Amino acid sequence: MASQQFEPPSGTRDFLADALRRRERVFTRIREVFARYGFEPLQTPAFERLETLTGKYGDEGDKLIFKILRRGEHEATGEADLALRYDMTVPLARVVAAYGSKLPTPYKRYAMGPVWRADRPGKGRFREFAQCDVDVVGSSSPLADAETVCALSDALDAVGVRDFTVLVNSRQALSGLLEVYGVPSDLGGGVLITLDKLDKLSPDKVAAELVDTRSLTPGTAEKLVADLTAFDAVERMRSALAGSEAGRAGLDEIDRLLDLAAPKVGKDRMAFTPRLVRGLDYYTGVIFEIVAEGMPGSIASGGRYDHLIEALGGPDVPACGGSLGVERIIGLLDQTADDGDRTDVAVTLIAPDTAAEIMGFAARLRDAGLRTEIYLASSRKLAKQLKWAADRKARFALIYGAADREAGVVTVRDMDTGEQSQVPPEELVAHLTGRCATSS
Repeated sequence: MASQQFEPPSGTRDFLADALRRRERVFTRIREVFARYGFEPLQTPAFERLETLTGKYGDEGDKLIFKILRRGEHEATGEADLALRYDMTVPLARVVAAYGSKLPTPYKRYAMGPVWRADRPGKGRFREFAQCDVDVVGSSSPLADAETVCALSDALDAVGVRDFTVLVNSRQALSGLLEVYGVPSDLGGGVLITLDKLDKLSPDKVAAELVDTRSLTPGTAEKLVADLTAFDAVERMRSALAGSEAGRAGLDEIDRLLDLAAPKVGKDRMAFTPRLVRGLDYYTGVIFEIVAEGMPGSIASGGRYDHLIEALGGPDVPACGGSLGVERIIGLLDQTADDGDRTDVAVTLIAPDTAAEIMGFAARLRDAGLRTEIYLASSRKLAKQLKWAADRKARFALIYGAADREAGVVTVRDMDTGEQSQVPPEELVAHLTGRCATSS
């Protein structure tokens, strides 16, 4: 128990310097891609009113909402009135409902920050994790869906994840399929939630849940699951939907997205995938997930959700969007430290009476944009201070003792080669700025 008191809560993490810098580089590259596509930043509170979030994610999703108990005089009731945000999409819908007349049309926004889910932690699965979202509100054009997929794909390329596949389906196509199989409309939502488990459970278990929990007949459940998981599932689905108006509309959506996005994303990185469902209730059109070798589940997902904003009391405007799972993406990247994490200059202090001059050197180097650290421990042994400089991954170390002061120079040590040179103090900034630029 004593050791656990210092651990972060299950499903959360502490990020020390190297990990945090790595994450910031990923966020920066993603942000730059989103900005190139014309998406504008938006920041919303970490928590929302409970009624804003509930009923938007389906039965399974609602169970994962972190609720916040009432405070003050209402605390004893044990009731909740607020909740940590589950994703970035519902808060966006609330913003559009509140500020619609002040926003451009269409409104293209990106949001980056933590979200929370009361889920069971596992590999690549956390209770607190970051999402990077892009959304287009106010456009029903298939170009909006394609731009969303292209922006997410470009962001993955920018951070160094290139071996991925965009799986595509349509809620309209799935609705048409349920219609063809005779599934009553009032059972459709629950059936889709269960079918969404095909990437986690075996087909037999999914079929059993469709019978036991969703009230389908064994024959219908087994045939539906078999068709969605067959090697020729695409052909089976296209054939089954030939007589369904909703199904044909869904197939048209899928084909348009593939035609528009594949030239940019790559035809070999996109695939119509009938078993893809996306369990959230608010999707109405094309849906997609991006998967990558070496990481279970998806690393990005999204789709079209045309009536969500209306459900929150706002105008009935079309919308689509997608989200990058940053935690899983970082898990796919090389975890070695980047040269950009190195200290430029480590300033030793071997003679206490040179402290004022040392502070002056450091100030001038920092003003010039160099990452500079001064040795702050008590030891005056040069060997120990040079080890500290090496531990800080410094490119260069400054040595300035009595002999250096008398000679009117500062000794600059290349920490990679061990070579040393003497530089007049007035030339120090120019000398190190040039050498750091060359070595970076």
